[in-house]
Order: sequence, then C-alpha cells, then structure tokens
Amino acid sequence: MFFKQLATRESSLSYFFGCGTLGKAVAVDVVAGDEDWFVEQASNAKSEITHVIDTHIHADHYSGGRKLAAMTGAAYCLHESNQDFVRFPFTPLRDGQTIEAGNTIVKVMHTPGHTPDGMSLVVTDKRRGDEPWFVLTGDTLFVGAVGRPDLAGREREMAGVLFDTLRTRILPLPDTLEIFPGHQAGSVCGAGLSGKPSSTLGFEKRWNPALTISNREKFIEYVVREIPVRPANMDQIIATNVAG
Repeated sequence: MFFKQLATRESSLSYFFGCGTLGKAVAVDVVAGDEDWFVEQASNAKSEITHVIDTHIHADHYSGGRKLAAMTGAAYCLHESNQDFVRFPFTPLRDGQTIEAGNTIVKVMHTPGHTPDGMSLVVTDKRRGDEPWFVLTGDTLFVGAVGRPDLAGREREMAGVLFDTLRTRILPLPDTLEIFPGHQAGSVCGAGLSGKPSSTLGFEKRWNPALTISNREKFIEYVVREIPVRPANMDQIIATNVAG
C-alpha cells in the first residue's frame, strides 16, 4: 500500500492512498487548489484514482473533491444522507459499505456528531493482513480533541450524538489502530487539537480529554463549553460546497 498525507490550508489534512500492485487509489478530503497534486501522485504511483471521498460537507474550506473526480473520471462520494441536501449528483456511501481499491479495502462508518453526514473510513491492506491498519476519522476525532458539534445549529443535541458515535463506533475499534484526522492544530473545527498529525486509538483513549469523560451529560457540557469562534465565512463556504 502507498499512503500520503497532505497538510494544506486551514490546517486541513488530506489523504491519498491505495494499492500499487493493482494500480488503484483513493483521495480523501481534497482541498480546492490541490487537485493537481493528487493527479501527480497518482501518476507517480502508476495508479488510477477510482474514488474521491469527502468525509462530510466542509464548513472551513472549499472542497476540491468534485473537481478532482471530474479530472480523473473517479466517483465523487459523500454520505447518503446528503442526497436531499447537495445540488449535484454524487455516489452515495452507506454505513458498513466497503470500497475495494485493489488490495486496499475501505469500510465506510457513519460517524455523525460534528455534522450529521460525517463518515470515518477504516482501511485494511489485504497484503498486510485481515485486520484494519488505520482509520481516517474526518472531523469526528482529532489528535487530542473531538469535532465541534455546533455547525448544524443544535450544539447540545449534536454533542450528544458525537458522544454516542465515539462510544459505540470509534472506541470499540482496536487500540492499535492508527488514527489520521481531517485537521491538526490551528483548525477551528475543534478545540485543543494537537500539532501531531496522527495518533493511535489506544493513545487517544488515555490522553484525549474528551475521551476520558464517560458520562454523557458531562461530555456534552465539556464539548459545548470548548466550542471555538465560528469562521466568518462559514456560511459562504458551506453554500459553495453544497452547490458544487
């Protein structure tokens, strides 16, 4: 498997990975303006980009996912809950669905809380073994923090959804699983993000302040209290990403 992490604008982290043996690749959370980088990486890896995935509708940066998909002929993918929300066709992904990119297997996990449509992607390299290797957590779980729950305008409700997602979907995964989030320190998508761009689930269980709170109401109070200032152009960015 090849794997690239791209640190880009607004402290965002994008991903390019796949199977070099069979020449298939996946691009995740592409930021507008970075499309040529992914085309270059695919050429270097002698691979075809088959899927371009946004883990959710972004509120802090303009997505380049749809443009990259058009440039490469790949499927542009969002969670299926966006079918009545966005204004363009896309390939809907559902919870539990698997995507095969050669020997690289991507399992879709619906992980709402930061946004209603949030997804995490659990990735396995069949040449390495049958157990998952890493998870792209989007804006659900960061290194040292969790996603802000207020973008849908119902912060206490969504904070509760985030708690349930973390407890029932993320935390049961193996402690050895590597975590690659959608942002690092400097992002307004969460409070207290680390500058370290990756971690393991076991480390986060021990040291991430939000994950040490096992009481739902206390978690809600903690997350709501820590919400950063909303980006000034957030509504414009969402509207543009929804319109495509």
